[in-house]
Amino acid sequence: MNYQETIDYLYQLLPVFHREGKKAYKADLKNTLAICEYLGNPQQKFKSIHVGGTNGKGSSSHFLASILQEAGYKTGLYTSPHLKSFTERIRINGQPIPEQEVVDYVERNKSFILDLRPSFFECTVGLAFEYFASQNVDIAIIEVGLGGRLDSTNVITPELSLITNISFDHTDILGNTIEAIATEKAGIIKPEIPVVISQRQPEADTVFQNKANSTSSLISFASDRYKLNEYSVCENCVKIEYFDIQNKEVIKLQSQLTGKYQIDNLKGIINAIDILNSRGFTISKNALERGVSQVVTNTGLKGRWQLLQEKPTVVCDTGHNLAGILENLETLGKYKYQQLWMVLGFVSDKDIQGILNILPKSAKYVFCQADVPRALDARDLQKLAKDFQLEGSVINDVNEAIDWVVQHANEDDFVYVGGSTFVVAGIHQL
Repeated sequence: MNYQETIDYLYQLLPVFHREGKKAYKADLKNTLAICEYLGNPQQKFKSIHVGGTNGKGSSSHFLASILQEAGYKTGLYTSPHLKSFTERIRINGQPIPEQEVVDYVERNKSFILDLRPSFFECTVGLAFEYFASQNVDIAIIEVGLGGRLDSTNVITPELSLITNISFDHTDILGNTIEAIATEKAGIIKPEIPVVISQRQPEADTVFQNKANSTSSLISFASDRYKLNEYSVCENCVKIEYFDIQNKEVIKLQSQLTGKYQIDNLKGIINAIDILNSRGFTISKNALERGVSQVVTNTGLKGRWQLLQEKPTVVCDTGHNLAGILENLETLGKYKYQQLWMVLGFVSDKDIQGILNILPKSAKYVFCQADVPRALDARDLQKLAKDFQLEGSVINDVNEAIDWVVQHANEDDFVYVGGSTFVVAGIHQL
């Protein structure tokens, strides 16, 4: 099989969460452990950092990878889902895994895969671990797929665990309270391995503290140590200044990722780098600054408050739950524009009514539909939006929707495109 035939084969053979949702989720680690054992436990052959959370874990993973890369380490990065090509999920120093490596992995292990019938995610976790081990990476950043405790990535023993924001997402799997969700996320805290919590949240803090106590893990709440002094949006970047309470010093950073939610993410990153330095790594202040300022360039990250064009300003973002959309609306408040346009589509298992309830009624809407089975029908979304006094038209294809809005908007308008990772993934311009 060639590369495309190989990917199609895996999609057809194995349950795929981003297409099928909950029924593709395997709520235990048996398959992953079996895959790792079959492959010779590659996850034990390289150092790693485990990154979990609800919102911010993808951006934080890319920040860490970029910084370690700038510090001279051969750095693996495993994230999900992908936007354009499956190979985006597995990178070394920003370079995606070669397509032939994917083909060879499936060919070598086809009989085992057929016998075990793991999920698509379980299968690709094995591929990532084997690839990182074979390429002798110095360290790999491993992003949790869903939850933490029972996520397929949770077979590693990392140098450090990092947990970002906790909010409501995948409540049908993880639970419908912050405490329940935090309990699942806390599952990546390992015995005597330090953990950084990017921001304090009353309902989650006790959960994390209790878990860390039970595993004798040093726990750091980054928001206790790093306070925001200043935050400003400039052209294609954001400037952030923190005060390090412990060391009594100012930290100035400039980031290619400009969403307001990066303020809390970066607190966790700075704290994580400090701990890594205490554990034998050598990561200079310059490497930190360069890694943050060049995160998109170094890692190929797409879809995080990404500028698609100017006049009118068109930005897309993969934020897809209530907390993520709320943060994006706060970021919008930093911009000046005449009229706000929103091109939106969602998958059907999100808190769509909660999101619609916070969207600005003054915006003009175009409702679209992602090309995945879980997508909410755009006309159903239009009807639902009317209940919240949000008026708009329907153009199913996101690219046609963007083109239509750009033709009808003024140069000083702002166009936001999002609602779902899969809406953003469908944008040809990425």
